[in-house]
Amino acid sequence: MIETTTMGTTTKDSTKGDDHEAHSKWTTGLCGCREDFKNCLITCFCPCITFGRNAEIIDKNVISCGCSGLVLFALSYVGVPCLYSFPYRRKLRAQYSLPAEPCSDFWVHCCCLHCALCQEYRELKNRGLDPSLGWEANAEKMYKGGAMAPPAVPQDMPR
Repeated sequence: MIETTTMGTTTKDSTKGDDHEAHSKWTTGLCGCREDFKNCLITCFCPCITFGRNAEIIDKNVISCGCSGLVLFALSYVGVPCLYSFPYRRKLRAQYSLPAEPCSDFWVHCCCLHCALCQEYRELKNRGLDPSLGWEANAEKMYKGGAMAPPAVPQDMPR
């Protein structure tokens, strides 16, 4: 934040390097798996299920739970599932203005994939979404609750 004072008037100018103040906080820690033990067990034995559920919600049904889970499963055999999963953490952080903690998204997913997937799942749940229900059920719940209005479609568009 840069403050400039000219003739008794103070102006505050935000710089790109100082956007840390705008971040909200994660609702749970990276290692808070005890808060949702059922999801922790699912993620421990089959992380592709949790990832697929998260990805479907984060991408707003652009890719299905099954497809994204299968891609992660296939990349696990090559040893690089984090190359596919870390961009979803980045998208989630962007949607909710979350900080990159404890380190960059790539390293969190490379070093702690299971913990990262559980944290992202809990974050979505704590923000009113339930990844286990899928996008359709969550979108319906949001529309009914007024949290998200459907896009307005003009009836007669001029040519």
